[in-house]
Amino acid sequence: MRILITLDTDWIRRNPAQHHHISERLVIRGHEVRVIDYEVLWSTEGEKELYSRKEIYKDITKIFSNAGVTVVRPGIVKIPLLDYASMLVTYEKEINNQIDDFKPDVIIGHGLLSNYLALKSAKKNKIPHIDHIIDVNSTLIPFKFLHPLGRRAESIVAQGSDCVIVINEVLKDYAVSIGADPDKIHVIRAGIDPDRYNTNIDGTKIRDKYSINRDDIVLFFMGWLYNFSGLKEIIKEFSKIVDKKPNIKLLIVGDGDAFLELQKIISDYSMDKNVIMVGRQPFEKIPEHIASSDICLLPAYNNEVMRNIVPIKLYEYMAVGKPVISTKLPGVMKEFGENNGVVYVDQPEDVIAKAIYLVRNDLLCELGQRARKFVAQNSWEKITDAVETLLADVAKSGGQRNYVEN
Repeated sequence: MRILITLDTDWIRRNPAQHHHISERLVIRGHEVRVIDYEVLWSTEGEKELYSRKEIYKDITKIFSNAGVTVVRPGIVKIPLLDYASMLVTYEKEINNQIDDFKPDVIIGHGLLSNYLALKSAKKNKIPHIDHIIDVNSTLIPFKFLHPLGRRAESIVAQGSDCVIVINEVLKDYAVSIGADPDKIHVIRAGIDPDRYNTNIDGTKIRDKYSINRDDIVLFFMGWLYNFSGLKEIIKEFSKIVDKKPNIKLLIVGDGDAFLELQKIISDYSMDKNVIMVGRQPFEKIPEHIASSDICLLPAYNNEVMRNIVPIKLYEYMAVGKPVISTKLPGVMKEFGENNGVVYVDQPEDVIAKAIYLVRNDLLCELGQRARKFVAQNSWEKITDAVETLLADVAKSGGQRNYVEN
């Protein structure tokens, strides 16, 4: 089967997400995958140019060395807002080019603008279209005045697609709220690779690398460093008790918007010995970093971006047998509930106190075992089985479903 994927973010630069895990496994199973992506960080990390030319990247892999996909990146005008306007032309043209050249059996859309354009072209050419929702995409638009327009685009795509895939129950509720047919929605959760993420992984080398002692308690965070990730608040709160609890360390893996500010806070609050920022790490090194920790964190604020999602990293934390402290995000609470290895706090400032409580009451081992048990059946292979079956079923439909254009 030939599968065309469109998305409004960077396939190459971003950390492995659900679409990477599933797509590369589909390639291994003999399917052909082509991706149209978007250089989301062009304003800070891209080439300094007014207009970018179309780029084609072949054999791009994130997880498996033998599962390369072709990534096509259309050109855009590199001026805020005009980049979106230019996408209306260049992305629609490229989607139509790929339909003519690649002849996809099915199109899977992520995000907003490219997803909307893909739906239009799919219906015109009677190709089945799947809306794959892993975020409330309208909330990710950096310009708030565009959020209503973004929500309208989400609604059009959800209503017009042949089916909708969501990664948790809260996003299913959201899809229904924007008009998706409940009978067309499929909940296909995130997963784990049990060969990569398990309780047998040894994190000793990572502890040694960062001079973390055997009896230190390591709190761990990985991922994109958003300003609402809650890490700034944790570090400031941590600084108040660090003299009494010098054996607590905070290990942060990743980069992002808040990276430089976090470094400044660490310096200003004299937390250099207790907060360790190691930047982005290779994918294959992530399990060791998780294994080096005692407690993993998701301290994000309950804002419009975070409240409906369940990050893949939670499954990876839990697969390695680590308890998780999370803020009370509705998507996370509905997914994991109580007594499954995730404990909840009201706000990021409460994380340190909760961690101390768990250690003092010797709860880490029990919580870690519950966490591992809860996610043990969520393998990426089983999830790919479900997606592969769904793709085959949808491909038979011939893309006949109508959609609302206005």
